[in-house]
Amino acid sequence: MPETVVLAAFLAFCRVGACFMLMPGFGSARVPMQVRLFVAVGASLALLAHLWDVIAPHASDRPGTLLLLIGSEILIGSLIGLVARLYVLAVQFIGTAVATMIGFGMAGGGIAIEENELQPAVAAIISFSALMLLFVLDFHHAIIEALVTSYRLAPIEALFNPQSALTDLADTLSQAFFVMIRLGSPFVAYAILINLAFGFINKLTPQIPIYFISLPFVIAGGLLLLYFGIGTFLALFADGFFPTTIGR
Repeated sequence: MPETVVLAAFLAFCRVGACFMLMPGFGSARVPMQVRLFVAVGASLALLAHLWDVIAPHASDRPGTLLLLIGSEILIGSLIGLVARLYVLAVQFIGTAVATMIGFGMAGGGIAIEENELQPAVAAIISFSALMLLFVLDFHHAIIEALVTSYRLAPIEALFNPQSALTDLADTLSQAFFVMIRLGSPFVAYAILINLAFGFINKLTPQIPIYFISLPFVIAGGLLLLYFGIGTFLALFADGFFPTTIGR
């Protein structure tokens, strides 16, 4: 029946489109809305061919049941996309913190990749590098795999489970927090030590404006630390991201 095909495609689009709306990269403000829409429609139709037996039996003509399924599918897809986006937001946060701790927080604004507002240039570089690494490692394939797996873990007839969703979000925030603390710990230690050292120097020579003299040295040392540590930084970020995403 044509109505069944259309309703099944729309149900698939509700989950896939909601995920693509919030997921990193495709959900970025830099991606035109038409591109996001056509990518989501294409992915929905592609997945529908493989998930027809799972989705088609629930393509009901009853308005009440259909509206309930549409709302549930949108919430489930949004949860999958939000789990991935929270992790990328965490790396944007630690990038801004790193820029502040190495004295680069006020050195002009860089263009954010995911959002429309400005952020420090160092934070923009870190965020862009992390997002580019995710695409290099085919994280969009992991998202599609998570969408396919979600029909087994959260079938359409089970509807959206708010308690399970809150548990997933809390676990993601907790894991992202600890991973970002690990990533930012060298810069936290550097900021404490360098500012403590220049604070002692300022006490010894109060006549000299140590803050203005020390700022170039603080920035140079922080950029040097970032140069040698960015590889490990991104590797730990990728290792923490993929188990979180695929596990959902």
